[in-house]
This record gives sequence, C-alpha cells and structure tokens, in this order.
Amino acid sequence: MEREELERELKEELQKELDLGMEKEKLKETINIINQEINNYIQKRHEISEYILGYRKEVLEEYKDDEDKIIEYFDHERFVAEEQFKVIDRRLKELVILKTSPYFGKVNFIEEEIGLEESMYIGRFGVIPKDEFEPIVVDWRAPISALFYAGKIGEVYYTSPDGKIRTEVLSKRQFIIKKAQLLGMFDSEIDVKDDILQMVLSKNAESKLKDIVMTIQAEQDNLIRQPKDKTIVVDGVAGSGKTTIALHRIAYLLYNYRKTLQDKVLILGPNKVFMEYISTVLPSLGEVGVRQTTFRDLAMELSEIESIMSFKDYMENVLSGNKEFINEMLYKNSDEYIERLNLLINDLENNYFELRDISIYNKIIMNKQELQDLFQNHFKAMPLFKRNKRAKRIIYTRINELRNDTVKAIEKKYKDKMNALSEEALNLEGSELEFKKKLEIREAIEESIKVKQDLRWINGEEVISIYMRFNEEKALTYDDLAAVLYLKIKLEGFTAPEEIKHVVIDEAQDYSKLQFMVINELTKCQSLTIVGDSNQRLLPIKGEVPMCSIEEYLLNKNVEHFKLDKSYRSTKEIMEFANKYIHNENIVPLVRSGEKVEITEFNEYEELKEKLLVNINKLKEKGHESIAVICRDLEETNNIGELLKDKIYIKIIDNEEILYNSGEVIIPSYFAKGLEFDAVIVIDTNKEMESKDKMLYVMSTRALHELYVYKKNC
Repeated sequence: MEREELERELKEELQKELDLGMEKEKLKETINIINQEINNYIQKRHEISEYILGYRKEVLEEYKDDEDKIIEYFDHERFVAEEQFKVIDRRLKELVILKTSPYFGKVNFIEEEIGLEESMYIGRFGVIPKDEFEPIVVDWRAPISALFYAGKIGEVYYTSPDGKIRTEVLSKRQFIIKKAQLLGMFDSEIDVKDDILQMVLSKNAESKLKDIVMTIQAEQDNLIRQPKDKTIVVDGVAGSGKTTIALHRIAYLLYNYRKTLQDKVLILGPNKVFMEYISTVLPSLGEVGVRQTTFRDLAMELSEIESIMSFKDYMENVLSGNKEFINEMLYKNSDEYIERLNLLINDLENNYFELRDISIYNKIIMNKQELQDLFQNHFKAMPLFKRNKRAKRIIYTRINELRNDTVKAIEKKYKDKMNALSEEALNLEGSELEFKKKLEIREAIEESIKVKQDLRWINGEEVISIYMRFNEEKALTYDDLAAVLYLKIKLEGFTAPEEIKHVVIDEAQDYSKLQFMVINELTKCQSLTIVGDSNQRLLPIKGEVPMCSIEEYLLNKNVEHFKLDKSYRSTKEIMEFANKYIHNENIVPLVRSGEKVEITEFNEYEELKEKLLVNINKLKEKGHESIAVICRDLEETNNIGELLKDKIYIKIIDNEEILYNSGEVIIPSYFAKGLEFDAVIVIDTNKEMESKDKMLYVMSTRALHELYVYKKNC
C-alpha cells in the first residue's frame, strides 16, 4: 500500500514537472508573439506617419493656390491622424503591459455545442495575432472569461451576445508571472484564486488595487458582469471590494459596449482624497475618458455656485455635535424638505408671473387670457422658466411683425405723398417729408424697443436667488446643493451638458434621497452602479439609509440589491475587532491571520507621543509602505501632528486638496473613508457622539495587516 502511495506521489510530481515545463514553453511562445505584435504596431505607426506626410506633400502642391482647400485638408488630416494614433497607441500600451505578464489564468473546458476540449488563457488584455482569428490570450472582460471567475468546476454557463452558453469546466489554473518569468502555478477544483488571493492581500496597499483583476471572486464577478441596463445597489461590508467591483464593472461595460458608453461614464466619489487614490485604477485597466469627480464639485459646477461650506467644516460640525447644524442637516435630508421644495415649485408655477395684456401702438397683441392659456395649456408640460421663454418668443414675434407692418405703412404713406406732389413741390417739400418719415419710423421702432424692455416681468429669475430667499439667506452648505439643482431641473428643465449613459456612485450610504433623484434627473441614465456600506454612514439620518430603498423613488428602473458579507481587506484579527462596533455577526472575514490587534491606554499626550514614535518606526522597519494615524476629527489630527512634527516627517491631511499615495500620514476619520493602509493606528480619545461605534468601525477597517488602538483614559 505504501509503495502504491509512493508511486502515485511520484507520478503526480512528474506530471507537475511536465506541466510546468509545458507552461514555461507556452509562456515563452506567447511573449514572442506579443513582441511580434509590438513590432507590427510600431511598423503600422510608422506607415501611417509616412502616408500622412506623403499625402500632405501632394495636397500642398495640388492646392497651393487654394487656401480653403488646404484648411479643409488639415482639419480632416488631423482628425484621421488623431483617431489612428489613438487606436495604435492604446494597443501598444496594452501589449507592453502584457509583455512582462501576458496572462494570469487558464481554463480547460468543453462547450456543449462544439463538444471538443478547449484551453483558454486569461489576461489583463486580449491578444489576437496578426492574420489570425483565435485569441492566444482572452481579455478578462470578455463574456467567456466568466468561466475562470466562476467558483466551481463542472457545469458552468456564461452569457454571450447570442444568449446563455452551457459549458463543462474541466480544470482551472492560475499563474504567478513576473518580468516574463513563470514563478509558480496553482491548480484547484473549487476556487483557483484562493492561494493567489492570500498572496495579493498580503502585499502592501499600493499594489493591491492594481493586482485585483486576477483575484476577483465569484460573487464580485457576478456583479461586474450584470447587464448594462440594470441598476445595481451593492451594500457591502468594509473590505468587501465595493470600489473594486464598481471600477471593474466600468471597465467591463466599456469593453463590451464601447460605442455606446465611451466618454459617457461618470464616477462620483466621496472626496478628492479618495478620487486621487483610485485615479490610476481605470488607466491600469486600459480605460481613459471616464470622468471622476465628487457630487459636491459636480453640483457646484452645474449650479454655478461659487462657494459653500467646505467638506471639512461640514464634517467637523457633525462630529462636534452642533445640534442646530445637525437638525438643519436632518431636515434638508428629509422627505418633508422635498415636499416643501415641491410646494415652492407649485407656488411659483401659479403665482410667479403676474400675467397682463401686452400692447403696442395702442393695439393689444396678446391679452392676459391668451397668455394664461399658453402657460397653463399649450406649454404646460414645460418647466416654468422654459414656458416664459417660449411665450416671450411668441410675443417678440408679434411685436416684430406689427413693427414691420407699421414701418411699411409709414413708408407707403410718405411715398404716396411724394408721388402726389409736382416736381417743383417735391423739390420744396421732399426733404421735410423724408425727415418726417424717418422720425415716424424711429418713433415706431423706439416704441417696439420700449415694449420689449417693459417685458422684464416675464423674464425668469436666477434659480439661486429664488433658493436663497427660500433658505432665508443662510450660508450654503453641502445639503443645499441637491436642492438648488432640483429647482433648476424643475424650473429650467436643466440637464447635464454632456451626455452620460452610466453613473457610478461610491460611498453611496452618505447620499440623500434628493441627491439620488437629482442625479437621475440630470443624467437620465437607465443604469447606475451604486455601492456603499450602510454600516459606515457617519452622518445622522432619520429612517432607512436612502440607497437601500432606491427603487421606491427612482421609478422605471431595473433595480437589484446585493449584499456582500465577506471582507477581503483586513486580517481575521482586525475584522473580529472591528465587528464589535457594528454588532453584526453576518460579516465573514477571510481566513487570513495576522498580528493581534493591540489596544494601549494612555493618560497624557506626552506619553502617547513616545508610544507613537516607537510604533511608527517599528512598522516602517517591517516594510509597511503606508501607515496611517487616524483621528476622530481635525482637532485631534492637528494635536497629534504637533506632537510628532519635530521628531519625524509625517504628512497631515487636513483638507481634501492634499494628495496621498503612500508613506506615513495623520488623517481625520472622514478623509480616511474608502482608503486602505498597510498599518493603522487609531486614536480613541473617548469623545462622545451618536455614531461613535460606527466611526471606530470605519477607522479600524482601513487597516490591511496591522491595527493599533490608543485609548485615552477618562
């Protein structure tokens, strides 16, 4: 029996060696093909350059005397050159990336219709050699690549443009390829990504987001590949990959629906610190032209509001427990406030314009009843400030027509007078008659100008002025932005100036119902990707988090909700510590063990200073590239900064204009949301606040590998 076991093990080892040798040869062959493709594209670029230069020479010679033709040629040439170079340049960049690591996975499968066993290699981008039709590497975003991400062997379906395709997945393999060398490979019958996932999650934060494409889990892949016309709402725990899902869903949708979606995708993040943090992810996946901004910046741009309370001051008011501010915030995020805005709109529609008869040259050209009929019947479907513009155009047309008729009548009157005069009388009176004619025409024109000027009462007011009165002239805050845009939409028919086909909203747990309504009205999108964590909402709220019931107020949308309970970011020890603060037993930490969470008490800040210096230096020596000291608010952030500034260099993020990539940083809790760090030091000074537990949960779950909590004794 032992001999049989030994023979079996030897046979398996031999097979592994054979497989490894075969895969090394396959890798070498693939890299050779990629190098050939790179040379082909470089040659293509050279040929296009030569063609354009040659053609330019001919055109300049042929049309040297025709300036218009030369201008027309250069406009056309620039467009052609830009488009061709754009395509070639994009492909060259992809191939250069693939040159050092062409693929990360392999699937052996049998497609039901064909019945033959096939192998497929999966990479960050696809590769189809010149003059061939079959890819040697399949792009991870291609529909068939779903076979690799499915968490099982055996019968698996994938969705192609022709519908669902049934396959039998025989085996899956994953590779570790660095600098064109095969460093290792893993086979699995259950989930090929487990070993690789552990390896990637053990890395430092900076490289993690970029490597995630090879570790996408089955439940994440399912969300990424949801139909493009569906609105998905993902409520996921900290570290469940919500941002990863959102960004990779965009890459997937752009790959499969590029003609429809290119340059028509909008990503809304929580703050500029976060937006900068994720800014390189889509370009690393080969996608450019996706607008990434915050709701605050977008709303200020569209509403042309110049300044509001900063995000920092807004959060500081919340965290300090400013009751008046919080009550105002709760009110402006309530259904009652939306109802008040609707009542304002209704009142403006009925009472804003005091309609009256409009006369010129002692003639009524439009009476009050006719004007009212335009507003209340003919143009009723239009927003109020579009109705008045349309009515104004009709009034102007009538004024112009009557003015022209009056001028013609004056000209005819004086022409008849002059024709009736003898030649002698014409010489005597002609100049005076000509002067009188011009005077009457001028008076007629001046009256038409005056009537138009008197029509100021039908001009619409700036929406911001209306809102400021409604808001009792109080300084504007973040909560006013959605309300101003809502009025612009309802009163002006305002929409986003650029066409947007898909919107991603990250950290959506902090959005109000009115914000969602405004985004929907502005973009008219059929589909959105909404991701957030209801456990991480630090802003006070009455009732349910709005993202959890979005279908109740965004009607005619195909909405589906998804829960993600598995956390991939932090170690088991960190997640077990963090979960105590949200009292949720459903969160499943990935079994990746690490250092025990250390909780240290301190009495005075001088004592804390020494502990922090020792700890930060220790973490740096361990090789951690991103270390964050996370404080509750700005006051604590500045206090800790003052403690440490003379001893070590550490960046203080005290406003959202400061960029962060790596290194040591002191940061308030609200700027840390959505970010992750190799090691985190939480400063808990025991200040009371309504959402303290949630805040500690947010602060703790920023840590990937190590977490330290310094707790001040009361």
